[in-house]
Amino acid sequence: MTHGHNLNLNILRNPVSGVFRGTITDAADFDPSADAEALYNAMKGFGSDKEAILDLVTSRSNAQRQDVIAAYKSNFGKDLIDDLKYELTGKFERLIVCLMRAPAYHDAKEIHDAIKGAGTNEKCLIEVLASRNNRQIHEMVAAYKDAYGRDMEEDIIMDTSGHFKKMLVVLLQGTRDESGVVDADLVEQDAQDLFAAGEEQWGTDEAKFIMILGNRSMTHLHMVFDAYEKIAETSIEDSIKNELSGDFERLMLAVGMKCNDGLSPDITVQGIRSLPMFFAKRLYKSMKGLGTADDTLIRIMICRSEIDMLDIRECFRLIYEKSLYNMIKKCTYLIRLVVSGFAKSAVLCQTDHYSLAGEFFPEAAQIAYKMWELTPGNYYTFRLLLTFFKTHFATVISYFSATGTDEDAIIDIVAQRSNAQRQEIRQAFKSLLGRDLMKDLKSELSKNLERLIIGLMLTPAEFDAKMMQKAIEGAGTDEHALIEILVTRSNEEILAMNAAYQDAYKKSLEEAIESDTSGLFCRILVSLVQGAREECPEDLERANADAQELAEACNADSDDMEVKFMSILCTRSFPHLRKVMQEFVRYTNKDIEQTIKKDMSGDVKNAFYAIVRSVKNKPSYFADRLYKAMKGLGTDDRALIRIMVSRSEIDLFNIRKEFKETHDVSLHEFIQGDTSGDYRKTLLMLCGGED
Repeated sequence: MTHGHNLNLNILRNPVSGVFRGTITDAADFDPSADAEALYNAMKGFGSDKEAILDLVTSRSNAQRQDVIAAYKSNFGKDLIDDLKYELTGKFERLIVCLMRAPAYHDAKEIHDAIKGAGTNEKCLIEVLASRNNRQIHEMVAAYKDAYGRDMEEDIIMDTSGHFKKMLVVLLQGTRDESGVVDADLVEQDAQDLFAAGEEQWGTDEAKFIMILGNRSMTHLHMVFDAYEKIAETSIEDSIKNELSGDFERLMLAVGMKCNDGLSPDITVQGIRSLPMFFAKRLYKSMKGLGTADDTLIRIMICRSEIDMLDIRECFRLIYEKSLYNMIKKCTYLIRLVVSGFAKSAVLCQTDHYSLAGEFFPEAAQIAYKMWELTPGNYYTFRLLLTFFKTHFATVISYFSATGTDEDAIIDIVAQRSNAQRQEIRQAFKSLLGRDLMKDLKSELSKNLERLIIGLMLTPAEFDAKMMQKAIEGAGTDEHALIEILVTRSNEEILAMNAAYQDAYKKSLEEAIESDTSGLFCRILVSLVQGAREECPEDLERANADAQELAEACNADSDDMEVKFMSILCTRSFPHLRKVMQEFVRYTNKDIEQTIKKDMSGDVKNAFYAIVRSVKNKPSYFADRLYKAMKGLGTDDRALIRIMVSRSEIDLFNIRKEFKETHDVSLHEFIQGDTSGDYRKTLLMLCGGED
């Protein structure tokens, strides 16, 4: 086919109408945990099952792949992309890893790769920046900052020049008008301005082209280009080719393509202004001649697979009288596999289904079965005050700097307010006095009293983040503290703690854990710190399957046993785990707590034991932790403060009850006998009663 034939392209209406035209859709009956396990098994042992990896990855949407990545880390405590990089090689590795990245991070890496090193891949910059909408650009810029710690705009400015650089910077702002509103007078004015900036004069006013093509809405520009053609008696594409040159010309042509994406019903191939046509041409050029530009091929196939790949395929067939599938199939084995995956997922509607194990009918003893039936309730030791005068409290606290420190006043106020009220006090203190209350408290108080009062004044997330940092910093690691916090916090609390840690220490909590722990224990902590534990009620059929897997794992190699325990204990909801542990008794005639004690050791044993104890009876677990903190010679004040502060508004009443029943002495008595002074007074106020 020659490029002069007229074609009816009504098929390309999708981008404006919003009709889905991609080849990858969400897989039905999607189970991210099952997919994560399938990928783990595909990479387990010597070598890897590349076909299994390929089939799974290419039959899931990108959003589902992100869920699989999260499930993989939650189940196995490892980074899926890192494992894929380790197991795979060459272009196949690049392909699979690119598919696994979120779109914004994929775009960010493409831009980074285009400008790093000695040369610059201007065509990649043009392709990406000219084809993304405002939201995609903003997300890409943020992802670039997150991934590389650098500003994308600054890096592009350093690596490009002239009008090409200026237009890229304009596109990077992501401020194009996307309202869809068209001003007919402005359309005519813009068409006249473009004509005056180019065809009508000697030389070209590039700034005018940049201003109009870089900021106006796509609908508006489509109408401008039609009006321009009537004025100039030539198309905007031909004018750009005549007036501009080099990378700047190619960039403006790409923007021109986007402007009429899906809008022109009858136009020639030579004058086509369509984003799918732009990508079809890019794909053809990447494969024609000797060799294949695999990076371009991979980038386009991945980034358009969930947007307009069907349109790109049709444009390709219309222009080149051959199918994109067949050309890719002849060109490269790797991308042929991708297209095959696309076809299975979208065209043939073949998807992989992962189901839970079938029903089980265990015949085992009833010993310890009933212990999982009851779930302790939660009681507050604080009663929120109905009337709260924050200005009054802030003023009272301010007296400690003027007349010497009145510890009693500070204790009475801090220990008898809820955490939400303490945050209002902090804000009021700064508003009234222009000072930071936390800094003043640190300077006026000392030792354990200071640690306790500061702990109470922090938000729960800030306090947990600080306790995690204390457990990690220095020569030794407090593994018990790490376990206690990560096992007993809800998803919401863990995510808030992660954010607080990042804010306070300028690094992720996950990175800190990975640098200070190792082996399976590290993987368990990494799984827990994702804050991705399921929150659903018990599922009896699934609980049977989970219990069966745990029972069978007890007969496996110790490493396999521990990995299986991690994949279930670290991810299932507590109500579900209660049923799993109940069913485990049916299968094994043993309580899972005793199995962990007998067959495991070290920090891994302690972590699993803490999960089981928390599922069974969380207040009892904390009561035991408090008892160990104070029994014998010396007191573990950090543990004592951590539990008293963190549980005071949640379940400290229950913890007191469990402490009394288990140790035949009240928590109040134990604290009174093991601490002293204002520190003891504050702890007893938190404790709230003698039982």
